[in-house]
Amino acid sequence: MPGILRKYPLAPRSCIALAVFVIFALPRHGHGAVSPAETRGEYLFHVAGCAGCHTSVEPKGELLSGGRRLDTPFGAFYPPNITPDPQYGIGGWSYEDFSRAMLEGKGPDGIIYFPAFPYPSYTGMAEADLRDLWAFLKTVPVVAEAAPGHDLNFPFNIRALVWPWRWLYFEAGEKPVDTTRSAQWNRGAYLVRAVSHCGECHTPRNFLGGSDNERELAGNPNGPDGKRIPDITPDPENGIGAWSTGDIKSYLEMGILPDGDFAGGAMVEVIENSTSKMTPEDREAVAIFLKSLPASGSL
Repeated sequence: MPGILRKYPLAPRSCIALAVFVIFALPRHGHGAVSPAETRGEYLFHVAGCAGCHTSVEPKGELLSGGRRLDTPFGAFYPPNITPDPQYGIGGWSYEDFSRAMLEGKGPDGIIYFPAFPYPSYTGMAEADLRDLWAFLKTVPVVAEAAPGHDLNFPFNIRALVWPWRWLYFEAGEKPVDTTRSAQWNRGAYLVRAVSHCGECHTPRNFLGGSDNERELAGNPNGPDGKRIPDITPDPENGIGAWSTGDIKSYLEMGILPDGDFAGGAMVEVIENSTSKMTPEDREAVAIFLKSLPASGSL
């Protein structure tokens, strides 16, 4: 500031102060100042792990342009482009279209989505969070690229069969707060069950792909890409019963196991792109919720 005053000795100090404020207050990116909704939405975007499914890894694709192959017992799913491209993405959608997709599993044209898209979990998300997530998604760079279509085995490629599946296994709507539990526990339950949709991988499923919610998070021998997904209940033998709350928090933040080893497999990506970006408070809430679950061996 003294240098500026020496260079422009006649300039009113108030004007110089205003100029300095403008220089440092101006946004440093192209689309303008980041709104609070976009900031909150970006956080939810990471916690929900949207990029993990909607961005191709091999070959490496553009963010949220779709095309990542997800192998399941029913065939291969290819998540779609969800950038704001009006033709290949969701650029032509309204917020109501987005909300319907997330909460009801239905597209703007009325099509019902296969439950490989985890709307059975997202249906529990709060509207305020959905609006924030939508605000952020509209800021993602446009990618004018179509994702491949699904490659499913017969008869699972018949979309009409999703209707009886929904009747059996899908319950729409935000889950009520458990008033017998703390706010921290309820936050953890919301993150695990809805936003992060941990049960989509960690809860066992039957031959029709329906979740066995009586054994919530007890592990899944036939997870995505044919990999076994571990038990994360407090079961002392099969799960994480020997882990402390601190152990869980360290694992979610840095991938460090209680024995000093590090996470492997698909969790490396989940930790790097999602749980490590949670606030410490949210990681603690998740840990508290997980420690409260019934042990899988007791069911």
